[in-house]
Amino acid sequence: MFGVPHLADFVKAYDVRGIVPDQLSPDVAHAIGAAFAEVVAVPDGASGVVIGHDMRPSSPELSAAFAAGVTSRGVDVTVIGLCSTDGLYYASGALDLPGAMFTASHNPAQYNGIKLCRSAARPVGQDSGLAEIRDLAQWLLDGGTGLAHPAGGPGSVTTCDLLGDYAAFLRGLVDLSGSRPLKVVVDAGNGMGGHTVPAVLGTGADLPELPLEIVPLYFELDGTFPNHEANPLDPANLVDLQAAVREHGADIGLAFDGDADRCFVVDADGEPVSPSAVTGLVAVREILRAREGGDTEVSIVHNVISSAAVREIVVEHDATPVRTRVGHSFIKAEMARAGAVFGGEHSAHYYFRDFWYADTGMLAAMHVLAALGEQDGPLSELCDEYERYVASGEINSTVTDQAAVVEQVRAWAQVRGAGTDELDGLTVTSPEGDVPMWWFNVRASNTEPLLRLNVEAADRETMQDVRDELLALIRSGADTPDAPDAPEETGSTTVQDAGDAS
Repeated sequence: MFGVPHLADFVKAYDVRGIVPDQLSPDVAHAIGAAFAEVVAVPDGASGVVIGHDMRPSSPELSAAFAAGVTSRGVDVTVIGLCSTDGLYYASGALDLPGAMFTASHNPAQYNGIKLCRSAARPVGQDSGLAEIRDLAQWLLDGGTGLAHPAGGPGSVTTCDLLGDYAAFLRGLVDLSGSRPLKVVVDAGNGMGGHTVPAVLGTGADLPELPLEIVPLYFELDGTFPNHEANPLDPANLVDLQAAVREHGADIGLAFDGDADRCFVVDADGEPVSPSAVTGLVAVREILRAREGGDTEVSIVHNVISSAAVREIVVEHDATPVRTRVGHSFIKAEMARAGAVFGGEHSAHYYFRDFWYADTGMLAAMHVLAALGEQDGPLSELCDEYERYVASGEINSTVTDQAAVVEQVRAWAQVRGAGTDELDGLTVTSPEGDVPMWWFNVRASNTEPLLRLNVEAADRETMQDVRDELLALIRSGADTPDAPDAPEETGSTTVQDAGDAS
């Protein structure tokens, strides 16, 4: 049928992310909703599906069409309306229902998308149901008929506001009431942080006042993003936050992405704190918390391009570091397998056992605030323990024959006697005893002809030397001359796969 979009073009490895309405239209949302009910809700024996959405102009209509698709298969729907992605995960966990969140996170205004989960916020990805949902929805859009009419008729729709419950739940996990007074600048980027921060950190949900003075930046919900992209991975989008922290003499700055599931931190000088440092800080707190709760064996999950400091810090606290691939579905699966209390990624996704193994930037931010508020020093001093090495950030090169270039990199490593592994792309570690230490990872994009390079070393000069030598090697086979200037700030990152940085 002419005009029917090809779902494989925008149903990705981890979620749905497409242009509205050319790709993601109400008809498409309806078909995906029906397919989600058939593939996930009905086989899982779920009593319903919970649906939330962000502030994008298209989100209400698309989420309503998805709900109609779900109810057409005889499955009930609970609509929670405006929420952050971690707010939807909370609803899925608290209500024990599969869920759908309508958001395109940090993508530009013309995009929207759907993040899907099973009950208790368990992920739905390419290998855990999303491919089947895509194929059934495509069949429906192409005119497929023959699905049996639901025996009990269509499902019902009820509405429920869970913002207050979500805020109270998070406060129950991190107690900020005893903190010293802190001035906190928060850049919501016109995204859902403007909805959740007043509830969790303020009194918007009728919870007791905390010793926090919140200075709001861009709290107005506006899916056209009039001030800057809601993508704190790009250093350009942190400029306003950094200036405001200095202007107000704040203790800390927080920046949330569009759907507020990721949080980035800057110190009192406006300097970014790397997500790996946040991972290390929160890991220590969660290890201690788990031990206080009676756990004797404690595990922390991190991905392959987290700082080497993360593993060191976990080991120093007599816990077990578990290394896994980049991407939320891999992190969540590994956390569940290992029973890990916490997991962190370089892209500022932070996962908690006590949050159904799902990611919540808000809870990570609360841990950082609590750690800062429990002592008198500045955040920069607190984070010195966790910022041990110098990272290049993620640098992309356009390469058509990615496999051939990776083999050239492998040969480069073998000549130097470096260690290698292929858990996710190719990770190369400096030979044992080599001083100063260095390591790097090069991996192919899931969606584009790109190779992504991350380098870390014990000092800046070594990092730059390794980075520049590798970029010259990689780009000798590149299709276009990529920008030669590489980011040097620890933890800085350029473009990500959708699944890496939602």
